[in-house]
Amino acid sequence: MTIQLAQPSDKEEILKLYKSQLGKKYCPWNEYYPAVNEIEFDLSRNSLFVMKHKNKIIAAISIDDDDNVTNLPYWTPKLQPGAELSRLAVDLDFQSQGIAKKMIIHGMNEIKNRGFKSLHFLVNKTNLKALKCYEAFGFNKVGECELYDQPMLCYEKEL
Repeated sequence: MTIQLAQPSDKEEILKLYKSQLGKKYCPWNEYYPAVNEIEFDLSRNSLFVMKHKNKIIAAISIDDDDNVTNLPYWTPKLQPGAELSRLAVDLDFQSQGIAKKMIIHGMNEIKNRGFKSLHFLVNKTNLKALKCYEAFGFNKVGECELYDQPMLCYEKEL
């Protein structure tokens, strides 16, 4: 299994991976998000990474650029600039095998290499599976907010 920068030719397969998550327990996504627009935005900034197994995309994660998140008042000033990891998805057949953790580690390394001081992210407070995964990394919960019509917990980690 390899993690690499996503290519424009991966767009349809990434969208299929995103859509496979809909309706699954704890998944806050809907038929409108994430969509092709988010994939194209991430591709345009070289900020979308995929894990492939036998040439099939089995996971994806992006470094997001969302002013609504960046401008939240919870982030520690001395840890700025920070970057957000977002849109983590793992193929249903490959879940519970540590792949999400590998994707997060790759994302954190990439963010650090790009000169950011911290990682921050939001997670729906009802997404118990994601919360359990993030606990292992020692992220600090720094706030709560309502964003995109969802109750979110705000986490931050110095890199």
